Amino acid sequence: MSRTITALATTLAALILGAVAPAAHAADRVVSVTTPDGPGPARTDRVRVLQQGPASAKHVLVLVPGTSASASYFRPVAGDILRRLPGWQVWSVARRETALEDQSVLDAASAGTATPQRLFDYYLGWLGDPSITSHFQPVADAAVPYARRWGMKVAIDDLHTVIALARRNGRDVVLGGHSLGGSIAEAYATWDFAGRTGARDLAGLVLIDGAGGGRGGISGKDARARLAALEKASPFSDLTGTGLPWSAGVFNAIGSRLALLAPDAPSLLGAWPLLPPFLRAPVPVTNAAAYGFALDTETGPASLALVQSHLGRLAPAGDPRPWQDGGLAPVARVASVFAGVPGMDGSSWYHPSRLSLDAQAVNGGLPTPAQRLLGVRTIHGSGVRLPIYAFATSLGGQRVLDAARQLARQSRVPARELTLVDRSRTFAHIDPLSASPEKNDFLKTVVPFLKRIR
Repeated sequence: MSRTITALATTLAALILGAVAPAAHAADRVVSVTTPDGPGPARTDRVRVLQQGPASAKHVLVLVPGTSASASYFRPVAGDILRRLPGWQVWSVARRETALEDQSVLDAASAGTATPQRLFDYYLGWLGDPSITSHFQPVADAAVPYARRWGMKVAIDDLHTVIALARRNGRDVVLGGHSLGGSIAEAYATWDFAGRTGARDLAGLVLIDGAGGGRGGISGKDARARLAALEKASPFSDLTGTGLPWSAGVFNAIGSRLALLAPDAPSLLGAWPLLPPFLRAPVPVTNAAAYGFALDTETGPASLALVQSHLGRLAPAGDPRPWQDGGLAPVARVASVFAGVPGMDGSSWYHPSRLSLDAQAVNGGLPTPAQRLLGVRTIHGSGVRLPIYAFATSLGGQRVLDAARQLARQSRVPARELTLVDRSRTFAHIDPLSASPEKNDFLKTVVPFLKRIR
């Protein structure tokens, strides 16, 4: 058990991305959308959409989150976009797996009816303290065997329903995604809907450090082996390597909520005996400083590049030591990227392994044997005649730009309609979503791209 807990804790920096939601805007709302029948009971046939901006908008940017992420991590940058684009809405999609989460004490803490200590104990403290008997109950793999079939087809069918709603009354829809969400966006655009390409539903593509091509794809042999292995494994990705798939999302939600609920208080995680030494700051720190120290590109370990941002540094003095902002965003804004709205934080606790497997077969919309085996109908890679925008950070780098360029070349997209932004030397993977507006090159380049879609 101690080895399991230690392994859980070693992924803390990658996972403490949840946060208390900033004050809601009047135009922000969560809509539950009934989706086509999929694997599992009828109650799982729904997704939730965080809608921002005026209902009268004539243009909608639909955004798809990445691996183990959920809709509300787009919320801050979506607000920045809308302040610059009158007549637009942003719809961010929380996939069906997020309905499996227990958000009860997270919501209570955000509402001020649960203390930070209660929050920590309910979701994490019980792991090392058997006296805590009232705590979070993870979803057992055996209770959701159908989640092994929550792959790309399910995600695309669900997204198709959302896009159909967004297109009502003649509205234009631009589809975008971050990280794995970029692969899903490209999959949608190249998907075969009974002979009709998904690109015909869209007015443009926005790929944020993620795309579904330029990798060669998975072979049919490997896909068959991975499918067979999945039948004997958990339905969900195990980012911590502990056999507890939910732990990634729980760490994600709790750590940054502590940074926002009690930023100046001594770090609860820092005082946790199970926290591994390489994540422990060299001096006693506040909750906000513990968060910043773990996620900053300078102090976070290289293995956690997936979730790092340019934040700042530990202050030179103080007991406990506070955080000193000075990067692309204040630590509180980086935390708020994953802030929740009631019932939804910015992470997905139960990310389906099948979805990540299927994403490897998108192949820029060019047919492969693996696609036929997996049911990934991305075969219209030469029919995406849309304006395409791609933004690369230090994680996606040249691969993302090459994939976007490949898709444009296949579909004969004119050079004037292809926007490639390379910030691989200056931006980390989360920076496009978290950087302060005045420092955010994603915001500065995507807004002009969207303005041209009229």
